[in-house]
Amino acid sequence: VQLQASGGGLVQAGGSLRLSCAASGRTFVGYGMGWFRQAPGKEREFVAAIRWSGGRTYYADSVKGRFTISRAYATNTVYLQMNSLKPEDAAVYYCAADLKGGVPQISTTYGGWGQGTLVTVSS
Repeated sequence: VQLQASGGGLVQAGGSLRLSCAASGRTFVGYGMGWFRQAPGKEREFVAAIRWSGGRTYYADSVKGRFTISRAYATNTVYLQMNSLKPEDAAVYYCAADLKGGVPQISTTYGGWGQGTLVTVSS
């Protein structure tokens, strides 16, 4: 499965961005999709995930109430609406496909990692 993330950019603290991730390349695109992020000098961390079937969502505590993950099942696209952005949200954001039906918060559940999209938040 190929994934293409987009929508990153520069935003002031308190602002919003919406990231998109489109999956293509195979009929089965997995059990769900996840977003992770990696800031300079830090490890990649879980942000949010969603199941294709049923739409169950999962969030990191640091983004609960500010970020919303959603899916467009017909187009195999997942979105991450990010509101009330903080400087600590700045990172490269990656989307990935859950091809195993594993634990959504764990990066090893995922494959088909797309190229990341850079989010910069100015204070």
